[in-house]
Amino acid sequence: MKYRRAHFVIESFRYQLLTMSTEFQDAHLAEVKPLVEKEEAITRLLPDFDVQEQDVETVHGSVHVTMCGTPRGNRPAILTYHDIGLNHKTCFNPLFNFEDMQEITQHFAVCHVDAPGQQDGAPSFQTGYVYPSMDQLAEMLPGILKQFGLKTVIGMGTGAGAYILTRFALNHPEMMEGLVLINVNPCAEGWMDWAATKISGWTNALPDMVISHLFGKEEIHSNHDLIHTYRQHIINDMNQTNLHLFVNSYNSRRDLEIERPVPGINVVTLQCPVLLVVGDSSPAVDAVVECNSKLDPTRTTLLKMADCGGLPQVSQPAKLAEAFKYFVQGMGYIPSASMTRLMRSRTASGSSVTSLEGQRSRSHTGEGTRSRSHTGEGTRSRSHTGDGARNRSHTDTRIELTPNSASNAEQSSPKSMEVSC
Repeated sequence: MKYRRAHFVIESFRYQLLTMSTEFQDAHLAEVKPLVEKEEAITRLLPDFDVQEQDVETVHGSVHVTMCGTPRGNRPAILTYHDIGLNHKTCFNPLFNFEDMQEITQHFAVCHVDAPGQQDGAPSFQTGYVYPSMDQLAEMLPGILKQFGLKTVIGMGTGAGAYILTRFALNHPEMMEGLVLINVNPCAEGWMDWAATKISGWTNALPDMVISHLFGKEEIHSNHDLIHTYRQHIINDMNQTNLHLFVNSYNSRRDLEIERPVPGINVVTLQCPVLLVVGDSSPAVDAVVECNSKLDPTRTTLLKMADCGGLPQVSQPAKLAEAFKYFVQGMGYIPSASMTRLMRSRTASGSSVTSLEGQRSRSHTGEGTRSRSHTGEGTRSRSHTGDGARNRSHTDTRIELTPNSASNAEQSSPKSMEVSC
């Protein structure tokens, strides 16, 4: 029964993501606007939450934590962790301030963790301070959860934060119900990368190094306003000494040593549902695809965002909010949440889906059947009960799904799902 429920959760989430992909093509994104405009969006949090800020003492020192909302019984909280050069405000406020994201946050408390010394107004560390390694940063998280009475979480991390949350999930799978990993790199920095970083450190200032990590070359040359905003934040708001220590810690990370599961062989892998997210012009595309090849294909979905750079939560908050909503719905939470504007903007049309792996049956119950009605009536009924049937309307809109695999495996082996939107 546990396996069937897990299978149902993943297949339900995948189906919703496929539907979402076509809806993004049909919808007019200009109709959806963030609640906070321009530079304010990256630093200001909307005041509708009960916000607690405190420094929490952990096994590896003090860390600044912001709790938004009140934890709800046995429901998990959303746990965020930012990338280098950012803190929880500049990394996640553009997403959590977005109007459609409010449908999610009204059901979950949100726990934002700032890496040591990265919060706004952080003082410099004392002389001789040894910054925690990436593994030690992950070891801080159980103490934070205990401080706020959180038993389980749904993690959302970007870059370095995605690595930290992945390490935490590997060490404490019972505490992690799901992971949204943006720009995650599961590998240690190679010798060539190490040498390039050293040379870049001799010739470029720290802000330039961080900008090149966060954004792709195309984005740096074309989106001047965005790059200027984040460059000014790094220069004026971040403690440069502390930032340098965090950057060095990330560059010294070790390989996560995760492997794609093989029947009959025990391997290190994530046990929870995973949504991998990357923009199509992000500098982290290759790393995310590499991570996808190492994870359980039955639990993992790779979401590539078109016309998106290094920070999808900033440049495409509508798409990420929708994807995250489907992710938590697929896990069995907020099943009655109302449709977002993107969903409402659809006309009486659905989508036709083609896959390189051919026609695949999906089991939602013991009967394991699903039917799709390709009619022109423009109505859709969804049943997640014993009948396992789903009817969809049909148009000529077409999405291509590309399954990924780490090697040239047999055609019958399971493949992870890649969705482009």
